Amino acid sequence: MSVRERLDSLSRGELAGLIVVVVTSLVGAGLWYARSLPRPVDIVAPPGGASPAVAAGPSVAVSPTPAAIIVDVAGWVRRPGVYQFASGDRVIDAVNRAGGARKGADLTSLNLAAPLADGTQIVVPRPGATVPAGGGSTGAGSTALINVNTASETELETLPDVGPVTAAAIIDYRTQNGPFTAVDDLIDVSGIGPATLEQIRPFVTV
Repeated sequence: MSVRERLDSLSRGELAGLIVVVVTSLVGAGLWYARSLPRPVDIVAPPGGASPAVAAGPSVAVSPTPAAIIVDVAGWVRRPGVYQFASGDRVIDAVNRAGGARKGADLTSLNLAAPLADGTQIVVPRPGATVPAGGGSTGAGSTALINVNTASETELETLPDVGPVTAAAIIDYRTQNGPFTAVDDLIDVSGIGPATLEQIRPFVTV
């Protein structure tokens, strides 16, 4: 029996039920097909029209490298010389870096709490010694320099690294050879070497 003949043999009720079954099957298949299709993703912009936020890893703050401070520490310290410091270091740090003040050093003329400045000189004097004007020291007083051509032995002894023997040698030298023409001439005096000359240089004149 053909399909058409089978359909013709069905009653009206049976035919209606068959139609309902076919329609139901078609609707179900359509819904399954629609659900299987890919759905578009809606991107909702944040208020104000800004682009969606993108999660990022933790940010790392990079601290700038502080500039080095170069200071010349001279005078009545154990290891005079040029030293490097960091921002925020104080005069007391410079004195300690140079080995500390020597016995008899006069620290009252220095502001030990003053912050260091690049390119300056800190001169630690002996008792009675004076710090030259314009010498670039931090927190020190400023008075006249000692003239090595006219100074007495007592005045010369106030210079860093100059004791009674060296002071007498300076006077003997200028007596025998005439006045000093430059501070560098002191290197020819017995008992004065390059290190001593550099220590007394800020305090003397000719």
